Amino acid sequence: MTSAPTTVRAPRLPSLTGLRWVAALLVFGFHAGTMRIIAEPGWKGVMDKTFSLGLSGVEFFFILSGFVLVWSYRDGERGWTFLRRRFAKIYPNHVVTFLAALAVAAWFADPVLPWAAIGNLFLVQAWIPLNGYFYSVNNVSWSLSCELAFYLCLPLVVPWLRRARTGVLRVALVAAPLLILALWPGQHLVPEDQRWWFTQIFPVTRSFEFWMGAAAAELMRRHRWRGPDLTVASLLFVVTWVVAALWIPAEFWAALLAVAYLLVIAAAADADVRGRRTPWRSRPMVWLGEVSFAFYLVHVLVMVTVLRLTGDWGTGLTGWRGPVAVLGFLLLTLALAAALHRWVEVPMMRRLGPSRRARREPAPAAPGVPAPRPAADDTVRSIEYAGPRRPD
Repeated sequence: MTSAPTTVRAPRLPSLTGLRWVAALLVFGFHAGTMRIIAEPGWKGVMDKTFSLGLSGVEFFFILSGFVLVWSYRDGERGWTFLRRRFAKIYPNHVVTFLAALAVAAWFADPVLPWAAIGNLFLVQAWIPLNGYFYSVNNVSWSLSCELAFYLCLPLVVPWLRRARTGVLRVALVAAPLLILALWPGQHLVPEDQRWWFTQIFPVTRSFEFWMGAAAAELMRRHRWRGPDLTVASLLFVVTWVVAALWIPAEFWAALLAVAYLLVIAAAADADVRGRRTPWRSRPMVWLGEVSFAFYLVHVLVMVTVLRLTGDWGTGLTGWRGPVAVLGFLLLTLALAAALHRWVEVPMMRRLGPSRRARREPAPAAPGVPAPRPAADDTVRSIEYAGPRRPD
């Protein structure tokens, strides 16, 4: 006979926190390259080749978000409690960087579309397929608009995920990258001036990545995830990255990297659950991962503002000045991100997030159905994870 699964507690997934920094660094490198900070051809070539696919770091964030939120979602939790916690996480940082971007625009006398600014403030800009809207104010906040849409849907979808057959979840895992791949021919169904928005910004199309992560997390909760360990997954990712950058046409990048990212995320989560050491769960990496959200929100604003103030915007820095400037921007952005995390993000999460009692209280049960038992502690990322089954 097969014995019942052993229940152990996995309070956190620190390796996934550490991996967030890697994704943020990829996005930083991509934007530093597209801003042409480095003028010297040799150094610029290295920068371009290393971070040519760096924009896909946002794809990593979306997949990771779906995975972590479904992994940690408590059965019976009130939808409002979940949404309040997510609001407390993203909105204070967004408001601070929104106001900072408006101040920079005022300093340089840049025009700001009032309706675009309002859409950005309320994080609905990703739904507006108009130039000057979805990249308005602090342009990277378009991804928060997508995340907010995912958050609003998740309390409605999680009950279905919990009931879904394992085969259905596996079909979803296969279908998601195929749908991402289909966006390239599918973009011809929309006007030409909206194709970038349709493939890169539109919350519905970007949700494929989020739900891909969500399905994988549910499979892992059931011990039905079948994937490589972290070493093999990391090697597959590196090979995929190099091959895609050098030989694969751009229309295949997003689908290929989505699979590679998912394998790394699931493998790192599995390693944490099993108590295995990983390079991503060290204290420095976890701290970098914790400040990565603030880092992402400020990095473009910092680089553009400094380059404009120094008169180097669009000209590039010659010789050793270019690489040194990129390193300086990295350190400056990290310092500002640490301050934003320490003085805004953390205290506002405590102030605006649900109380411990609200987090512990389950939703009312239907008549005749026993109410779910509350979690043994109030750690957001804690779940009950059943260990591997013993062989017959």
